[in-house]
Amino acid sequence: MTDLDLEQRLVEAFADARTSVHENPDLFVRVARSLDEARARRRFRWRLAAGIAGFVLANVVLALTLSYIDNRRFNMPWWVIELITNIVLVALAIGLGPFIKRFGRSYAADVFRANPRTGKSYLVLTDVAYYLIFTAFVLFTVTFVEPVDWRLSTGNQLKDEVARIGGILLIMGILHAVNVVALPVIGQLLSSKELDGKPADGRTGDVPPLGPGTWILRVEAAPGPAPNSPST
Repeated sequence: MTDLDLEQRLVEAFADARTSVHENPDLFVRVARSLDEARARRRFRWRLAAGIAGFVLANVVLALTLSYIDNRRFNMPWWVIELITNIVLVALAIGLGPFIKRFGRSYAADVFRANPRTGKSYLVLTDVAYYLIFTAFVLFTVTFVEPVDWRLSTGNQLKDEVARIGGILLIMGILHAVNVVALPVIGQLLSSKELDGKPADGRTGDVPPLGPGTWILRVEAAPGPAPNSPST
């Protein structure tokens, strides 16, 4: 790494600190902000738990509404279980995608630090690919005619439906793991291409905008002895 590269990285780090860090000299303000953030996290957890409970309750009400009682026996048609399974699959695809992306934004920002626009485009394309894969999985596994083994035992249908839910979770886990491994590789390739396009002297033409009161730390090599100076 050359001195100019180190200088550029320091300038970028200081620029990120100015935009993301808001220092308060008052200790009470910092403590109050920490308490507000903790309350916001608790509210998010409560909203998430309430949303999951409401979703489960809505599916239970839907199943009871579409079922019937015959000769004091509770009967649920096979297509009701199939419908609820499809609803769960769609909810997993729609809900877990943004949930995973929420915790992966900082990771993607670190990987694509040198190319933020490319990073945003990559994340958008990844989301499109995820939803296409999930939609294809649901369409491939949906059932329109009751199989013979489902007529013999309801347990066979429940086993197949649970396997569908497990399959989409497995696909999401594999795609997420591949994305985590592939992001650093793509970021490194983009960074190496950017370095290859620099001038031969290693100077970078573009400097991020600097605000008032900005200090720039320049790292330079120490001057060597003069050519005709006597050695000590």
